[in-house]
Amino acid sequence: MDPLLLARWQFGITTVYHFIFVPITLGLSVLVAIMQTFYYKTGNETYKRMTLFWGKLFVILFTLGVVTGIVQEFQFGMNWSGYSRFVGDIFGIPLAIEALTAFFIESTFIGLWLFGWNKLSKGLHLMCIWLVAFASNLSAVWILIANSWMQVPVGYVLRNDRAELADFIAILLNERAMAQIPHTIIAGFVTGGFFVLGLSAWNLLHKHRPEEFRRSFRIALVFTAIASLAAATTGHKQAQDTVKLQPMKLAAMEGLWETESPAGMSLFAIHDRENMTSRRELRIPYVLSILAHNNLTAEVTGMRELQAEFEERHGPGDYIPPVTVVYWSFRAMIGLGTVFILFSIWGMINWWRERIDNNRLYLRIALVMLFMPFIANTSGWIVAEMGRQPWVVYGLLLTEDGVSPIVSATSVWISMISFTIVYGLLAAAGFYLVHRFARPQRPGDPPADESSDDLSGAHAY
Repeated sequence: MDPLLLARWQFGITTVYHFIFVPITLGLSVLVAIMQTFYYKTGNETYKRMTLFWGKLFVILFTLGVVTGIVQEFQFGMNWSGYSRFVGDIFGIPLAIEALTAFFIESTFIGLWLFGWNKLSKGLHLMCIWLVAFASNLSAVWILIANSWMQVPVGYVLRNDRAELADFIAILLNERAMAQIPHTIIAGFVTGGFFVLGLSAWNLLHKHRPEEFRRSFRIALVFTAIASLAAATTGHKQAQDTVKLQPMKLAAMEGLWETESPAGMSLFAIHDRENMTSRRELRIPYVLSILAHNNLTAEVTGMRELQAEFEERHGPGDYIPPVTVVYWSFRAMIGLGTVFILFSIWGMINWWRERIDNNRLYLRIALVMLFMPFIANTSGWIVAEMGRQPWVVYGLLLTEDGVSPIVSATSVWISMISFTIVYGLLAAAGFYLVHRFARPQRPGDPPADESSDDLSGAHAY
C-alpha cells in the first residue's frame, strides 16, 4: 500500500483513540471542581464522597489521555518529516508553550490535589482542583491554536521553502482559533456532562447510593443543558467562519456541487464524485443561505466553481475533499447535537415535574447517551481534518508533500500495528477500570466502605 495512505491511517487511528479521552477530561475536571466547591461551601459529606468518586474516574481518564497523546508528537518526525520541516518554526511554538505552562500546571496540581486531602487547607485544596480544570482546558487552547494555523495559516513568511514565524500575535488571535476554541472546549463539557449523567443513571437504576448519584445527576443535567445549547451557538459561529475562510470545506459539508443563490440545506444525498453531482437528494430551500450568511437569498459557492478557482491559483489537481465522509460526518455531529439539546430539555422538564429520579425510561436512555458524545466528537474531528484535504496546511502544503519521503510502507505497517495493539490494550484497561469503580454495588459484593473511595488520605480531610 501507499506509505502516504498508511501514514494518514496511522495518524487518524491514534488521534481518534486520543480524542476519546481529551474531551471527557475537559468537562469532567470542571464537574469535579464544582462538586468539591459544594463540599467546601456546605461541609456536606455527600458532596465529598461525590468528589472522591468522580475524581477517581477523572484521574484514570486523565492518565490515559496523557499516555495516548505522547505518541502524537513522535509521528511528526516519523511519518511526516516534510510537514515538520515546513511548519516546525511555527507549529512547535504553541506545542512547547502548552507543555511548559498548561501541562506543567495540570500535572503539578493534580498531584497536590491527590495527595493533599489531609495536608492542605480546604480552600487551598479546592484551588488545586480548579487549577487542574483550568490547565486542562488551557492545554486544549494551545493545541487548537496550533491546529487553527493549519486550517487558516496567518502570521508567517515563506522563506527557503518553509513557513517561518512573522507575527506571533496574529497566530494567537487567528480568526479560526477564535471560532474553533470555544466550540471544541464546550463539546468537551457536553462529553463530561453526559459521562456523569450516564454513570449516575446506572447507579440510580440499581438504587446504589441514591443520594450521591441523585445530586450528581442533577448537577450534570444543568451543566449539560447549558453546554449543549452553547455548543450549538458556537458551532453555528464556526460554520459561518468556515464559509468565509474554507469555502471548499463548507461546500463538501453540504454536498453542494453547484453555486446556488438562494442555497438550500441538504438533508440526504447520494454523491457521485466522479461526475461531481448528487443523486436522490433532498434539500430544504433557503436554509443554507440563512445558516451561512444570515440572509435568505445569499449565494453559497459550490465545489465545481471552487475547484476551478483552486486550479487557477495552485495549478492542476483535485482539490475537492472526500465529500461523502465529510457530508455524513457533519450530519452525525449536527444530529447528535440536536439530540443532546432535546434530551437535556426533557430532563429539565422531568426535574421540574419532580419525576427525574423515578423516570426509569429517561435513566436508561441517559445510560446509552453516555457514549453518544464520543461519536459526535469524532465526527466533528473528521469534518475539521478531512474537510481541508488535500491540504495539510490549507493553501500552502499538500498532504502528499508532508509525508516522510524515505519511510517505507513496511515501516509504517509495523508502527501502525504496534500502536493499534498498544492503544487497544490501553482502551481495554481504561474500560475495565472505569467499569470497576463506577458500576453499582451488586448483591454479594463486600459492604461499601466510605474509605474505599479514598484518594490518598481523603478520610482525614
